[in-house]
Amino acid sequence: MAMALGNPDLLSLAAGFTDNRTLPVVEVAEAVAALARRTGEPEYLQYGTNMGRPRLRQLLGEHLRRWEPSLDPADSASRVFITNGSQQALYLAVQVLCDPGDIMLVDRPTYFVFLEMLVGLGVTARSLPVDADGSSSLEGVRGLLDRMERTGEIERIKAVYFVSYFSNPSGRCLSVDEKTDLARALKERGLLPPVIEDAAYRDLYFADRPPAPGVVGLPDWSDFPCLYLSTLTKTFATGLKVGYGYCTDSEWLARMLHAKGHHDFGSANFNQAVLEEVLAGPAFERHLARIRPVYERKMQVLHETLEAENLRGCGWHWARPAGGLYLWLEAPPQLETGMDSVFCRRCIEGGVLYVPGELCFGDAPRRNCVRLSYGVLDESRLREAGRRFAAAAREAAGTKTSLD
Repeated sequence: MAMALGNPDLLSLAAGFTDNRTLPVVEVAEAVAALARRTGEPEYLQYGTNMGRPRLRQLLGEHLRRWEPSLDPADSASRVFITNGSQQALYLAVQVLCDPGDIMLVDRPTYFVFLEMLVGLGVTARSLPVDADGSSSLEGVRGLLDRMERTGEIERIKAVYFVSYFSNPSGRCLSVDEKTDLARALKERGLLPPVIEDAAYRDLYFADRPPAPGVVGLPDWSDFPCLYLSTLTKTFATGLKVGYGYCTDSEWLARMLHAKGHHDFGSANFNQAVLEEVLAGPAFERHLARIRPVYERKMQVLHETLEAENLRGCGWHWARPAGGLYLWLEAPPQLETGMDSVFCRRCIEGGVLYVPGELCFGDAPRRNCVRLSYGVLDESRLREAGRRFAAAAREAAGTKTSLD
């Protein structure tokens, strides 16, 4: 990110930022004006509560129930808490669950910033096995648990984490079968570890809503302590830094809130008040309806550019996601794409940045994968970034033009 910001000629397909041109200036201005018109004391400029504004938590509970209608409306607000982006909620969850040396099961690939957090807390990430198409492998998970049982590591498993909708980085959604199979494989071993479901991109679908319920709405996960996380940063305004969690386990929630009090005494009250105004009316859904086709178009532009530049002819593979902000690319097996690789240096010299896929694995990293973000650049610069990336790929493959 620093490299991209410091060099305007370097086009970044790396940073997972949103598009400045889609940020909701009008909606935020209207919300701030509505707050300023309120009579009485301006409590929204005062400290807030550790758990978050009650009305905002109620509104977020209602939003979640539109995805998960089985949730009880009587207690959903009491299980919702507000954080400084979903990143803080992730940190709180791991902080109160794990000690150094503990093990977290993670999806493969997974959110690389979360993996960096685990490293900082001394927690070992262990990737859940997948099939050749990237889907979760039930037999692979069973085999992993068998091996961990033989080595005694199974007792160190303290939680499970996965990004379930339009994943960062893979762009995949987990199916109902994948989710329920994982729950069953754990219960077969008598394991009921807390599960953290990161649903940051669930609202960023392009055409069709992802059909699979979250873990809080699936009976197979009802015996597990569940933490469902989402955010209003990717879906509304990144600069407001407001995320939220829904926790089914009262003790876990209380421990996270206790730790949160040590962090910040409560997330920014004014930012929450702005979003409370937004969610109370049609502004949030109106904004989502506006940005979904923008990101779909940008995904299509980058995808078509890579196709036109004959990247597949160089042995690269990828699938078009149905939402989110990322393309996940697999290079030929012999081509390394890591931070210290020749290919990465070629891309930087050619004026384009990407996220090396090796960062996205808890263990046994794959050295030939790449994450490209289409969130930031406009369409013309996306095309140019795609051409620069493909040029480096053709050079690595020993071809010079897209017609070779």
